[in-house]
Amino acid sequence: MIKLLLDENFPAPAGHCLEASGLNVLAVSDACPGWKDEEVLSLAVAEQRWIITIDRDYGGLVFHKSLPAPPAIVLLRESHYRPTEPADWVLSLLAQPDVYFGRFVVFTRDKVRVRAMLKAM
Repeated sequence: MIKLLLDENFPAPAGHCLEASGLNVLAVSDACPGWKDEEVLSLAVAEQRWIITIDRDYGGLVFHKSLPAPPAIVLLRESHYRPTEPADWVLSLLAQPDVYFGRFVVFTRDKVRVRAMLKAM
């Protein structure tokens, strides 16, 4: 079962849609507001959760600081969207979880780029 960790910047309405779809969702804004990215990353690794974020900093933590990686990190790179639209994007990616497991995923409406995270847990 895929478990998600929604970063603080992830829109709450989209988070509610993901929960309503039956996914195991933990929102940083509810569980641990104000945590540093390193702490969020550590929680994702410990609980084997995919990080869903709009924050580019996780790539630096995994690739440049070589911190342990969670099963996947999904970076949504869209500046304008309806409040629930990010849930649709995440659900579309989760339709093929094996493609994205162990990967840093950059999602835009036009394309999806993936990069292997060598230290995926």
